[in-house]
Amino acid sequence: MKRVILATTFIMVLATGGVPALAQAPAPAAPGEPVLVTPAVRQTVPLRLEAIANVQSISSVAIKSRLDAQISATKVHDGQYVKAGDVLFELDARAAEAQTRQAEGQLARDKAQLAYAQLEVKRFAPLAEKSYVSREQFEQAESTAASLAAAVQADQAAVENAKVLLSYYTIRAPIDGRLGTIALKTGNNVKANDVPFATLTQLQPIYVSFSVPQRELAAIRAAMSQGPVPVTAVIAGDNGPPLTGQIAYFENSVDAGTSTLSLKALFPNGDERLWPGQFVNASVLLRQEPDQIVVPQNAIQIGQQSAYLFVVKDDNTAQYRPVTVGRTVDGKTIVTSGLDAGERVVIDGQLRLHDGSRITPREPPYPLGSPPGFPAAKSGSAS
Repeated sequence: MKRVILATTFIMVLATGGVPALAQAPAPAAPGEPVLVTPAVRQTVPLRLEAIANVQSISSVAIKSRLDAQISATKVHDGQYVKAGDVLFELDARAAEAQTRQAEGQLARDKAQLAYAQLEVKRFAPLAEKSYVSREQFEQAESTAASLAAAVQADQAAVENAKVLLSYYTIRAPIDGRLGTIALKTGNNVKANDVPFATLTQLQPIYVSFSVPQRELAAIRAAMSQGPVPVTAVIAGDNGPPLTGQIAYFENSVDAGTSTLSLKALFPNGDERLWPGQFVNASVLLRQEPDQIVVPQNAIQIGQQSAYLFVVKDDNTAQYRPVTVGRTVDGKTIVTSGLDAGERVVIDGQLRLHDGSRITPREPPYPLGSPPGFPAAKSGSAS
């Protein structure tokens, strides 16, 4: 019986032309290029002007003597912060004090003589009416009183002048500020308006000065017409938060050589983080522009014809997309045309792509516009 079954099977194999073929498994699809993608978002973007700025003191005073004298006392030390009116130096004022006392004595003498002369006038007035004294004597008494009154007035002026000169022997701070190195100290002889004792520099408040292209003048004036224009300053190497001030004024003319306009921003500088002569990065916030489509800056590629990016289609293929871009703010670039909010764009791996490339998209481990390892601004918030 087994022989019959085997023979039958053999005959069937011969009839079908050989051993039946095994079913072929479909070939696995080629893996897509791994890329990072993120959606384009619509958000409010600040319009800023960025510039390298220089910190400038509002006022700097060279402390000098107004007369010839010797320094008798130094009341401050190098680098000290002083208030307006604080005593900085005292000069030897003994001669000036003596002259002041002499002027005061002259004034007292003439006042006494004037008082006696005025009594004479009062005494002679009724006598002259009754002809007990001559008219000439009465007029002489009046003349003497008037002369002494003028002398008293001159003496008062002399005393005031002596006191003013005496005040020059005490040198006080004209402004609030910080002293530099004190060049002349106790015992030095000084001359009027000669070598400065020290330089006093105002630090609070303080200016941050920078220049912008003249084409920005209209936008700056428009922003200032709406109220105070905020300015932030970032100090290289300073881990503290950005400092905040506002535009104080801009120059009354454009620099014809550079076609730039100079501006000065005023900062309170209460903690004295800004120092005269220092360079900082200044940013002027002119206005907020709502409903802007933005993508991370590294999504934008520059081609021969225009800027472009790769958009991720629903079938996980890359689409080459020419776009028109605007400015870049905080690592995010505004796309003015060629892209809609919500479309996913490739932000890393573009060099391996072409139009229609199959991709394996992954979301980045960091928010929009913030490269890995850096703190990110919240998506959708104006900075």
